Amino acid sequence: MYGNEKHGIDLERAAKDGERIVEEWKRGAGRLRAYRIFLAAFLVLTLTGATGLFFYGMTKRIPSTLYFRARASQSVNFGIPATGQVRPAASEMRSNVPREGVTIDLSGPVKLQTAGKDRYDMQVRLFGWIPLKNVDIRVIEDQELIPMGIPIGIYLKSDGIMVIGTAQFKNAEGEMVSPAASVLQSGDVIHKINGRKIDDKEEMIKEIEGCGGRAVALTIKRGGTEENVTLWPARDQTGQYKIGIWVRDNAQGVGTLTFVDANGRFGALGHGIADVDTGVIVEASGGALYQTEIVNLRRGERGTPGEMTGRITYDDRFVLGEIEENSDRGVYGTCNAEGMNLAAGEPLPIALRQEIELGPATILCTLDHEVESFNVEVTRIRLEGGVINRGI
Repeated sequence: MYGNEKHGIDLERAAKDGERIVEEWKRGAGRLRAYRIFLAAFLVLTLTGATGLFFYGMTKRIPSTLYFRARASQSVNFGIPATGQVRPAASEMRSNVPREGVTIDLSGPVKLQTAGKDRYDMQVRLFGWIPLKNVDIRVIEDQELIPMGIPIGIYLKSDGIMVIGTAQFKNAEGEMVSPAASVLQSGDVIHKINGRKIDDKEEMIKEIEGCGGRAVALTIKRGGTEENVTLWPARDQTGQYKIGIWVRDNAQGVGTLTFVDANGRFGALGHGIADVDTGVIVEASGGALYQTEIVNLRRGERGTPGEMTGRITYDDRFVLGEIEENSDRGVYGTCNAEGMNLAAGEPLPIALRQEIELGPATILCTLDHEVESFNVEVTRIRLEGGVINRGI
């Protein structure tokens, strides 16, 4: 051996140092690998988010429904890198568009020449191949409307009996029961009992009380789909048969008469009448507009709409028209002679959604029984998606 322990090579220490260096290298390599994995995941999430935002932005630039005037040449410009495949909405409709459809470029201005009243479907594809959304295209007759801005009372009769909720009651034996609890749910609309059409709550109660404890078959509409269900009424402590539900067969309120045309057709509210408890748009079987007197106002704030409180006298002498439709776009029907007497303004041509521009505008409002004009400014226009009554 050359040299002693003091001056020689300490093999044991050198081995330990080598092991320590190797372990530190492994830990460093592991940290580097973890860093690379984190960076790759971050890049993937960033790209996914950016792609999602891009798709969302493209979707917002195209409305779900487009209107065009019949027998007119019109232009639209969405300015997106996409194509639209336009086909007739129904095969049995006569159309100047072939059944297999036509493709249009949506990256620049598109000029359309329409024929008569018609309806089409347009499938929008990003970059010409990625499905983006479907657009309902409607060609309508041009028209002029008389703007109103007059407060009205509304009585709406529902088509069927709307279920607000289920409830328990004591049966003849003193037990708490709820026959409808596992069968019906809030928002259901009852149209028939044992095959017989039901028009109001009184008819429903009469049918249930007359069942004699036998099962009853209900025809209901749930989420737009008709279903048949069966339940067994129970006798309460007064001897009457019940099924344990809260129901409503009408809706009432105060709103604004928006417009009337030359034939007396009116539009009101600009939004549908929904049940106050379920939030479901009430499917109407009829109703009426009434004269009303506004007794209180609550000013709207950001995020909270304003509110009018009115006094309505439900008497035939004060009827202004009949309600025929309640939709998410508003309440529609026909004015009587009394209602048409209120249409004192001049008819104005309609503007299609895509024709609205930023800038000065005028709104009408009734103050002290007089319709007055107020200047406003359109600062934002929303064409996108399902926005129906908050477009400007």
